[in-house]
Amino acid sequence: MNALLRNAFLLVAAAASLSSAQVFGPKELSEQSKQCIACHKEHSPALYQQWGASKHFRANVACFECHAANEGEPDAYTHYGQLIATPVTPKDCSRCHSRAVEEFSASRHSKAARILGSLDNVLAEVVEGNHAMKTPSFAGGVSAAAVNGCWQCHGTEVKVLPDGKLDPATWPNSGIGRINPDGSEGSCNACHARHTFSAAQARYPDTCGKCHLGPDHPQKEIYEESKHGANFFANINHMNLDNAKWIVGEDYWSAPTCATCHMGATKKQPNTHDVGLRISWNNRPEISIRPEVADAKMNLPGAKVPWQTRRANMTDVCINCHDATWVGNFYTQYDALVEMYNNKFGKPGKDLYGLAKPLLNPVQFSNEIDWTWYEIWHHEGRRARHGASMMAPDYTHWHGTYEVAKHFYSEYIPQLEALAAKYQKDSDAAKAQAASVLKFKLEEVLGSDDHKWYIGRMDPAEAAARLKAAEEFKQRYEKKKE
Repeated sequence: MNALLRNAFLLVAAAASLSSAQVFGPKELSEQSKQCIACHKEHSPALYQQWGASKHFRANVACFECHAANEGEPDAYTHYGQLIATPVTPKDCSRCHSRAVEEFSASRHSKAARILGSLDNVLAEVVEGNHAMKTPSFAGGVSAAAVNGCWQCHGTEVKVLPDGKLDPATWPNSGIGRINPDGSEGSCNACHARHTFSAAQARYPDTCGKCHLGPDHPQKEIYEESKHGANFFANINHMNLDNAKWIVGEDYWSAPTCATCHMGATKKQPNTHDVGLRISWNNRPEISIRPEVADAKMNLPGAKVPWQTRRANMTDVCINCHDATWVGNFYTQYDALVEMYNNKFGKPGKDLYGLAKPLLNPVQFSNEIDWTWYEIWHHEGRRARHGASMMAPDYTHWHGTYEVAKHFYSEYIPQLEALAAKYQKDSDAAKAQAASVLKFKLEEVLGSDDHKWYIGRMDPAEAAARLKAAEEFKQRYEKKKE
């Protein structure tokens, strides 16, 4: 019966979309939804009011149209005579929003839960947490740090209990890469919060800030520092956020939001739910890589979209407010910062850490140097690169490259030197050899043009030029004697 109702709903919706009398959806509320509403109006009044303010309300799309389930579905259960499922998944949403779901499913957002089992999750599950949280699906225990932290942004695998209810370690969860019982990946309400499912809310930068903030990827704070953020908050009443058609330069022009740059429509591009198709660097790893390389690792369709195409897509957004020279020069600056970080710190730092591994306790994060290197690239290096990508100078420098350099020279290099010295004459020939190789690499790195200042070997011509610049600075600002 539910499958028949769903098919009928789709047919009515398709027919209605062709009619000038109705925008979308059934001609009236279904009897099943009317029953749901009669109860939830009393027992969940806020949800009822949210739905009442939504476009779903105007389209006669209500509780049952989204939550209806079929016999045999893993999360289906009977609720007051109706077979329903609690999670509304991208597969459910695709019945009406097929293009958006197709684009989203091809994006890295939908794959966010694949972080589970990664180095980041080792921190939450083992280093920070324990196995004290026990639920029916996790009889051996699970880390509350992971459940309440990582999983709430990245998503979790929703576990269904025998009675059709959901395991409390995995629900509630609106992580954007949530793995749903129907096999779909993602959570539309990560951005379009239920039950209003507002486009305006998804366009508001604070919505992205649920996950994109903090020491390792502070995009929300970076945006707020930037000229873009300052203009947005000064002109929020002119942003037309709730307009159905939302084309930059046409429906609004005061400032861009996160959605403008990464998803929004332009006069030449439709909106997209694949947030990676305008990004020309992936700054997540130790060393920045091109996004098509990262997409290939996850077997995503974006593997076939070169970074040059993605940059052209983003340039098409930028050009609505900036001229071509401005945009081109910005990318010259941004690329230079990424390449500087990669070549000066990322590549040698990663190589040195790899050479140090044979001399370390093999248990990850049981060595001080594990933490040092992790924070250099995972926190500070990301902040520098993300700051440059969104034109936030304080995050690029003081929260970024300054912190990278400070800890690279004051902690990382001394720790590596001490490690090499400790094992250089070790009775274990393999360790002695590893220490010798590490020492040689350290000398090579510190003797390079990027680092030789540290060992007092700055090029004399550069030293003279810097001395001259310092004298000129002093003369420019020194108070003249009368």
